[in-house]
Amino acid sequence: MQRALINKTVVTIYGQPQYDVLTLENQTSTIQDEGLYGMPVEIIERANPSWVKVRTHYRYEGYIPVEDLYFLTQQEKVAWEAMKTQRRVIIKAYVDVLACPKVQGIRLQTLTRGALVTLLSPAPTKGGWAKVKLNNGVEGYVKEGVFGSYYDTPSSQDETALRKKIVASALSYLGTQYRWGGKSPLGIDCSGLTSMAYLLNGIIIFRDAKIKEGFPVHPIEFEAKKPGDLFYYPGHVAMYIGDERYIHATGHDGSDGVVINSLNPNDLDYREDLPKMMYAVGSIF
Repeated sequence: MQRALINKTVVTIYGQPQYDVLTLENQTSTIQDEGLYGMPVEIIERANPSWVKVRTHYRYEGYIPVEDLYFLTQQEKVAWEAMKTQRRVIIKAYVDVLACPKVQGIRLQTLTRGALVTLLSPAPTKGGWAKVKLNNGVEGYVKEGVFGSYYDTPSSQDETALRKKIVASALSYLGTQYRWGGKSPLGIDCSGLTSMAYLLNGIIIFRDAKIKEGFPVHPIEFEAKKPGDLFYYPGHVAMYIGDERYIHATGHDGSDGVVINSLNPNDLDYREDLPKMMYAVGSIF
């Protein structure tokens, strides 16, 4: 199966092989997800000359314009897979890849948290710069502290430590605007937030706001909840962070974006509407 890499900072993944059509009437978009730079996708089919249907490495499917992808040759695919240990994930909100190791360098590419690059220099150069390779083989430089390890298995085998890491990843998006289908610091939705918090720690959960068979999240009792577990509502999902508080991405009037709310009715940030709608608590542990 042909492999490609997301080739722009953020790429929209649509439910249909066409852009949203703007008319004088309000329309609901077909946006389903976003791909971040360097993320791999499998090409399922050519919908037409301009669009392909793809499957992401976290098993989500949708349509992407051909121009937003970098298609790997067989040789490039082998090389990309062979450099797995050199793969790094961007953990800062936004990062510019520069043509030379100084701040005056030409900007080659802008990346967001979750983007993937290949690390070429085993140790930082003078000034703390690291050399990385972009999709097309072009080499550039970023500051060493902007990326972290890439995990395709859980980032820790210790449950307490892993829960803390997952919560910390979710908290890194605090204040991000709400964006339907979004999953970056430019804008993120509820399941984008929870799935990215897990993905950054090497765990694939279902991208949408529900518990789905074949993915590791399973129902638990509300009283058994611990930090990192998930609260499910009709069309919405949030993450419990401890101390009777949860983080979520919401378009709710008055608390738009990634915010923290309380389960305690006596707290000012209590959301009265959500507790009565919660139908499940989910955990991977």
